[in-house]
Amino acid sequence: MSDLTIRSATKLDLDRCYEIETVSYAGDEAATKEKILKRIETYPEGFIVLENSEEIIGFINSGATHKVELSDEEFKELIGHDPSGKHIVIMSVVVHPKYQGKGMASKLMDNFIVSMKALGKTEMYLICQTELIDMYAKHGFVHLGESDSDHGGLSWHEMSLSL
Repeated sequence: MSDLTIRSATKLDLDRCYEIETVSYAGDEAATKEKILKRIETYPEGFIVLENSEEIIGFINSGATHKVELSDEEFKELIGHDPSGKHIVIMSVVVHPKYQGKGMASKLMDNFIVSMKALGKTEMYLICQTELIDMYAKHGFVHLGESDSDHGGLSWHEMSLSL
């Protein structure tokens, strides 16, 4: 797997990103195809894909804002998104199940952190499930506590990273 590439997503990636989202997330947790398209079109700087020579294997998407409210479901629709915002809110870090457990999410996250620093962003935020807290902590994220979000009918934890 030495032939990995990370690049900005395009509209041509929509179907594969949607496929990865729906096979990787349970029920209502997965974004709709329309939401994914809006994220690609609205903030391509915050939407990267990881691919090998055959296919996209994972991606990260996000929005930028001046004010962070992680439990705000409207932000997932990029309501309140401002590309000049210094804070990044990650909405998905996802790797196709076929490629999970091979460090692909870490490759995506390392690249994403570098690219957001280069854009002058100062903080990064996300919500995650309990089992992912340690993975994000390895990238420097700090656990802020349980979230008020009930996205997808699940309980979440808030995390942040100072850039």
